[in-house]
Formats: sequence, C-alpha cells, structure tokens
Amino acid sequence: MSRPELGAVVGAAAVFVFFAVVSDSFLKPAGLSTVLYAASTIGIMAVPVALLMIGGEFDLSTGVMVTSSALISSMFSYQMTANVWVGVLVSLLVTLAIGFFNGIMLIRTKLPSFIITLGTFLMLTGLNLGFTKLISGGVSTRTIGDMEGFASARVLFAAHLQLGSVRLEATVLWWLALVALATWVLLRTRAGNWIFASGGGAEAARAVGVPVNRTKVGLYMAVAFAAWISGQHLLFRYDAVQSGEGVGNEFLYIIAAVIGGCLMTGGYGSAIGAAIGALIFGMTSRGIVYAQWDPDWFKFFLGGMLLLATLLNAWVRKRAEATR
Repeated sequence: MSRPELGAVVGAAAVFVFFAVVSDSFLKPAGLSTVLYAASTIGIMAVPVALLMIGGEFDLSTGVMVTSSALISSMFSYQMTANVWVGVLVSLLVTLAIGFFNGIMLIRTKLPSFIITLGTFLMLTGLNLGFTKLISGGVSTRTIGDMEGFASARVLFAAHLQLGSVRLEATVLWWLALVALATWVLLRTRAGNWIFASGGGAEAARAVGVPVNRTKVGLYMAVAFAAWISGQHLLFRYDAVQSGEGVGNEFLYIIAAVIGGCLMTGGYGSAIGAAIGALIFGMTSRGIVYAQWDPDWFKFFLGGMLLLATLLNAWVRKRAEATR
C-alpha cells in the first residue's frame, strides 16, 4: 500500500484488459509495437518530470523544449554544412543551458516554477517559430538526410530492433534505461534522498544540510537532457521538424507522472509509476484507434484518468500513513 505506483498498476491492468476485449488488433504484435512506441515517446519525458515533481517543482516548457532541441540540431547542421553530430552536440549544450536557466531563475527570483517555466515556454515557442522562418524561410526545417553522420545518428536515436514479430523502437530502449537510472538514483543514492527531502519540505531539508538549490537545478537539467533525447529522435525519425510542434505535450508528461503516483505537492512518487502512467497513455491512445472509436474521446478519457489517479493516490497515501 505504501508504494506510490500501486494505483497506476491497477489502472494499467484495467486498461489493458478492457482494450484487449474490445479490440482484436490490440494484442497483435503490430498493435503492441505501436503501444510501446506511443508510451515511450511520453515516458522518456515523464520520468524526469516525475523526479522534478517529487522535488516539488514543475516545468511547463518541456513540450516546446523537445522541439527546440530538434530545431537546433537540424538548422545548425544545415547552415554550418557540418557533420550532423556537431549539430547534435550543440543542441545538447543549448538544451542543458535552457534547463540550467530554469533552475537558476527559480533559485534567484524565488518565483513559483509555474511562472518561471511558463515564461520559458512562451519564449521558446516564439524563438522556435521566429528562427525557423528566419533561417529556413518557412515553418519547418530543411532536410538533412543526405548529410554526413545522419545514418549513424539515426541508429542511436531512431533505429528499431526486431524481436520476432514485435518491433521495438529506439525510444523504448531509451525509456527503459532512463526508468532504471532514475529508480536507482531515487532509491539507492544520496541524491535521491535530497530529491524527496527538497519536495517534502525545502526549509527543513536545508536545516539538515540538504543542498536544495543544487538539487533543483540538477533536476531541471535532467529534464532538459531527456528533452534533448526526445528532440533528436523527432529529427532523425522524420528528417525535418515543424517549428510549432510540442505545444501541449508538457501536460501529457505531467499527467503521466500524476497517474503514476506523484503528488502535486511534491515529496512523493516514483520513476516506475511515471513509466506505468506513460504506458497507460500509450494503451489508451492506440486502443481507441484500434477499437475504431472517435479519437476525440481520448482527451476525455485522459482527464478522467487524471482525476481518478489523483484521488486514488491521495487515498492510498493516507491509508499507508495511518498504518505506520
């Protein structure tokens, strides 16, 4: 009962059984492949977002940060006529700098993270569109598929692995690796204790020597690193990027984390729970399509899952605390 991902596990099992019954295509290898892919594209970001929420903060710039990362790689590589790996590394540095900016602004201004990252969201949205139009002359980047290094970068960020009839995209492997790393950090390292303490009560944590400021900055940079991975996948899977993509995805990452057991107040949650929340997203988004329902109902279902998960998580935590 004390595990924060309990509600997500129950919800995932219910969603799986439901769509397995109403849709014949759901359990086929091709169906499972698309479910895992849809879950992984959300899960890569949901895991560090969950850690950030456990640390007591939010990041509303994550959706457009993914697009910014892809745009930087593409436009730098194309305009500088360099190997695409140069653009990838430049994108990593710039994206990490954005995360560092969010963390430092939070520490220095003492403003709520909602306000700080909302401002970053708006600035990145404008920069994505403005620079793309200025450099490319349109709202999407030029193709870089024929440039040196593209094939090797695609192997790392957008390849796939065939296991029998199931196709595993590279994002699934990145997702599982991030879940394992984040779980180890939370449960087996001093940094994990710092994250829980910072979200549970920042002032009390400072009083016992927890480096709260450094922890929060590190969490924002971890979110930025995951945004870089997602952005490179976006670029090397499709070879071009639309500058307006990513708006609204930040809410999907937060929803996955909340469904997975993270509390909005911080100090409680798990990386595994966020991964299960992303899996629920993948099963629902693909299951509705396979069941041949109107996809407009997906957002209604997602909102309902968010409310139910929040209520269940609060109830489970109260019961667990009452039995200690």
